[in-house]
Amino acid sequence: MTVSDLAEYAYCPRAYWYRGHPPPEGPTRASVDSRASGERFHARTLTTRYRRERWSTAWWVLVAIGLLLCLLALARAGAF
Repeated sequence: MTVSDLAEYAYCPRAYWYRGHPPPEGPTRASVDSRASGERFHARTLTTRYRRERWSTAWWVLVAIGLLLCLLALARAGAF
């Protein structure tokens, strides 16, 4: 088993299984439609996850900047 096999299985266990067990008669119209639906699902899910992770990082950067500004304001006021 290779790292790419593990990555494919983690991405989609069905895709991993079908890669090793293709249908002998080739893909049917229903399976082509199902694959396209699965690809759209995975793209939508990953896009949502990437967007959430990106905004999460931005949120923590803003919190850190806010805390730094508060500390600077307190230092200027002579609280330290």
